[in-house]
Amino acid sequence: MSYPSFQQKKLPYFNDIQPSQIEPQIQSLLTKNRQKLAEVLSQTGPYTWDNLMLPLEDMHDELNNKWAPLSHLHSVLETEELREVYNKVLPLLTQYNTELSQNEKLFQAISTLANSSEFAQLNAAQQKIIQNDIRDFKLAGIHLSADKKARLAMLQQKISQLATKFSENLLDATQAFTLQITDPNEVKNLPPQALELAIENAKRRGLEGYVLTLDYPSYSTALRFLDNRALRKQLYEAYTTRASELGPNAGQWDNTVVMEEILQIRHEMAQLVEFDNYADYSLATKMAKTAEEVLTFLNELVIKSKPIAEQEYQDIINFAKKLDGLDPIYAWDLPYYSEKLREQEFDFSPEALRPYFPIDTVLGGMFTLVNKLYGIHIQEQPNIEVWHKDVRFFAIYDEHNALRAGFYIDLYARPHKRDGAWMDECRSRRRMNGEIEYPVAFLTCNFMPPLGDQPALLTHDEVVTLFHEFGHCLHHMLTQIDYPTVGGINGVPWDAVEFPSQFMEYYCWEKESLDFIAAHYQTGAHLPDELYQKMIDAKHFQTGLQMLRQLEFALFDFRLHLEYNPEQIHPVATLLQTVREAVSVIPVPEFNRFANSFSHIFGGGYAAGYYSYKWAEVLSADAYAQFEENGIFDRVTGQAFLSNILEVGGSRDPMVSFVAFRGRKPTIDALLRHSGIN
Repeated sequence: MSYPSFQQKKLPYFNDIQPSQIEPQIQSLLTKNRQKLAEVLSQTGPYTWDNLMLPLEDMHDELNNKWAPLSHLHSVLETEELREVYNKVLPLLTQYNTELSQNEKLFQAISTLANSSEFAQLNAAQQKIIQNDIRDFKLAGIHLSADKKARLAMLQQKISQLATKFSENLLDATQAFTLQITDPNEVKNLPPQALELAIENAKRRGLEGYVLTLDYPSYSTALRFLDNRALRKQLYEAYTTRASELGPNAGQWDNTVVMEEILQIRHEMAQLVEFDNYADYSLATKMAKTAEEVLTFLNELVIKSKPIAEQEYQDIINFAKKLDGLDPIYAWDLPYYSEKLREQEFDFSPEALRPYFPIDTVLGGMFTLVNKLYGIHIQEQPNIEVWHKDVRFFAIYDEHNALRAGFYIDLYARPHKRDGAWMDECRSRRRMNGEIEYPVAFLTCNFMPPLGDQPALLTHDEVVTLFHEFGHCLHHMLTQIDYPTVGGINGVPWDAVEFPSQFMEYYCWEKESLDFIAAHYQTGAHLPDELYQKMIDAKHFQTGLQMLRQLEFALFDFRLHLEYNPEQIHPVATLLQTVREAVSVIPVPEFNRFANSFSHIFGGGYAAGYYSYKWAEVLSADAYAQFEENGIFDRVTGQAFLSNILEVGGSRDPMVSFVAFRGRKPTIDALLRHSGIN
């Protein structure tokens, strides 16, 4: 079957990116954009979409196309030189964006268009862009006096620098710690792939024996399988004190002051634009409209899940005491004894699944799945330039073999790469001179790499993570909206953006889909029915504790921004302790500095929005229930999801999109059922 190739000229040339050239290139583009904006605003005739909004869309997209690959490299292949230039350029971009958001002439021009007779003739996406812009001008303080605007501009500069500093501190602190082990008996119970990784880590550093790191695949596996309690504590303490005043690198990359400055600035920014607090300011662009609505939602889930979590925690305590006479049990013991308890209760360990999830089989199965749902085809293109030998590029085609999108996939943990998993945009869909510029995504994870002749083998949790991030990619790539600012994930309220990603996760649990997602890497055998049943039986193991952990994070984040008082000393630690006392059932060591590595809210976009994961999970569970009713691969239902959710992007209210798909507003019932909480 013949497929058109993605053209390299439409994509970044990563090998040509020279850090020394980045700053002058960005400066030149910003100067060009400022000149273009001045020309646009100097027009004498009435403002129209074509002479006002379209040039703005073009300017935004051209700048994004230049900045996206540079920002991405800063996250996945950082060098000292790249970090230095990134920190030089970031203030230039912040200043430029602040200028736009405070440009009164531009605001008046867009407002004039919004109130003109032409507005009614525009399509829904065009109208949404204009409405969003007017809203954002007001949120950016367009009505403020000159001195307050100047203050706001300074604060925006400062907070972008602080968020970057937070992330850099966390990366440096994570990479600074290693635990060398020379006695083979200490690591004898590590799963084979984790053991190979520890050996490889040691060799890479010129050391004997085994090296464990704070990269999550190494750390989390070690905590579940190391028999030596002292080693588990050493790892746990190093991990939970990263970027703090405590731990093995105490004070070296301390985020404490950074966090407090970020909170103070957010609070002042919100008050400058006449909100009581940053939480209320954040809700101005979300599905949820009031703080009370968010807190009620989260607290109702706490009430439903806490009794279950309390029993689950007591079960671990009883088990550890019975097995090893352990009393009391500490935080660094919980993963270890939870793993053993699961093995005893279900005769099952998630590691037993790993041989059935070689990476190429998982990817091929995931691509087969979306073909069944949406009729799209995905083909690898080996001739596209990438930034690392492990990175791959794929193109997406519709059922008529027409090109739709492309994506880079970067799956393995390595030095100088930010921890975690995420999707980001490389290119957005747009139409220029009658031709479509196709959307392109970055999909990034941090799995254990292939070792020797053995392929990368994923845990089931990692398969779920991959499907989650690919759901974000599909949302970005399958859009049919030709305007970047409301196409794909752009313009989607933050508490709805996790909807398509969480929807994809449900397919990781279905035997029907696992039959083409999973195959033993040596024999090609399907996942045995007996092993699958054990996995399903164990699905809700400690579901209450897992739910409560996410709710603790969400309540901490939201209340931190809702209740912030600039006169309070150490607001982060004080509020975190308050939330833990109300929500958590597991005692946390005094030295734990979780907040110092909470990059979602201090280094990313989830401030006063971490609740979005649970909020969107209501949407995703209820949407998936429609597939359960009609057939999980039903093409009619898949087409309805594609056209009503994925293709419309941010061009309309997500509740309107959900109702168009489901026929009604969402209910919480499916979420509770899938979580094992009734």
